[in-house]
Amino acid sequence: MKPDIHPQYGTTVVTCSCGHTFTTRSTAKNGQIHAETCSECHPFYTGKQRVLDTAGRVAKFQQKYAKAAAKKAK
Repeated sequence: MKPDIHPQYGTTVVTCSCGHTFTTRSTAKNGQIHAETCSECHPFYTGKQRVLDTAGRVAKFQQKYAKAAAKKAK
């Protein structure tokens, strides 16, 4: 095996956008990782799931591009 080909595996501080921090081990070079979600704020772990209005989003998208298609057809 080749010597010295693996990155250093050191202690890393992970900071979530909610403000929660915890320490783990990683190969991150600066020793810090910034995450968008963690187990403290992710809906799967907290049980506070949001329902997304996907039907409304699809209708809005179709209305938006129906106008463009009508202009193109003329």
